[in-house]
Amino acid sequence: MNSPSTVVAVTTSPLAKESPDVVRLTDVRRNFGKTAALDGVSLSVRKGEILGIIGRSGAGKSTLIRCLNGLERPDSGSVEIEGRDITGLSEQQLQPLRRKIGMIFQHFNLLSAKTVEENVALPLKIEGLPKAARLKRAAELLDLVGLSDKAKAYPSSLSGGQKQRVGIARALAGRPALLLSDEATSALDPETTHAILALLKDINRKLDLTILLITHEMEVVRTIADRVAVIDGGRIIEEGAVWSVFSDPQNDTTKSLLNTIRPRLPEHIAQRLSQTPVGEAVLSVDLAGPEANTPLFADLSAHLPNSFRLIHGGIDHIQEQPVARFFIGVTDPARLDPVLQFLKGRSARVEVLGYDARSL
Repeated sequence: MNSPSTVVAVTTSPLAKESPDVVRLTDVRRNFGKTAALDGVSLSVRKGEILGIIGRSGAGKSTLIRCLNGLERPDSGSVEIEGRDITGLSEQQLQPLRRKIGMIFQHFNLLSAKTVEENVALPLKIEGLPKAARLKRAAELLDLVGLSDKAKAYPSSLSGGQKQRVGIARALAGRPALLLSDEATSALDPETTHAILALLKDINRKLDLTILLITHEMEVVRTIADRVAVIDGGRIIEEGAVWSVFSDPQNDTTKSLLNTIRPRLPEHIAQRLSQTPVGEAVLSVDLAGPEANTPLFADLSAHLPNSFRLIHGGIDHIQEQPVARFFIGVTDPARLDPVLQFLKGRSARVEVLGYDARSL
């Protein structure tokens, strides 16, 4: 098993090489008593990039986002927003900087006694803008999120998805450099989640807005993020382009988190597997990028006829990159090594998961 402190370097997106950092964390540590909530986190987010941070409950996600918006002070390390270290700023100094950071929340946090347009305009009222300017900006944002017809409505009359759209519009009111999303789709049904993610991606493209997503939902990261960072025990244990990490996770924690969306060996077969080399050898075969588009199994059949059977799997596309995972069975022990050699020669990542004696 990989050590929790091991960070696996994976190819980053071209965007990360071209744009300046909006966020940069360097060796950030935050302890609560003897518990290390953040244990030396170093991370950057480029302008216009969507970074997903995934991890289990208690991994450090919430503490990380609170350090980013200044609600939590690190014990050591630096947190820079657009090149300015915020860790030593006073509360008064933090106020104008917080306007550069928009927040959307899991439970919306709308004020029930205010109309939709008043909720959206609230940050601008606090900032001291005239009413006409506030309402003009609120109208622009409600049009952006598709809720122009709800300006005079109250939150109680809105669906969950509509409330989150209001929350997004409010977060954009001050023209932030960074949008923080804290489990923003966790309270929504799958169809509404898809619509909200599509909206965030559209806003990202139209406004060149940097977005940092904190989530435990792998599908959220898979759908819209450019890069992903996996946090566990307060440490970043793996990061890289989403398609690369999702197709070839290196850390055991990452593999476990991705089990919900990657093809898995059917449970009734998995339960029969033994490490005793008797019966059918069951292999996992992973490919990504151009290799996933080749006729791998047709070529294997031509090279080694009747050497395997396809058990389960398929091809997905993440960030327009093909990502494939299959499970195959090899019954003849004499064919196992040749099959392994052929697959590895075609850049496939292959693992013998075990043996199914029932196939005899």
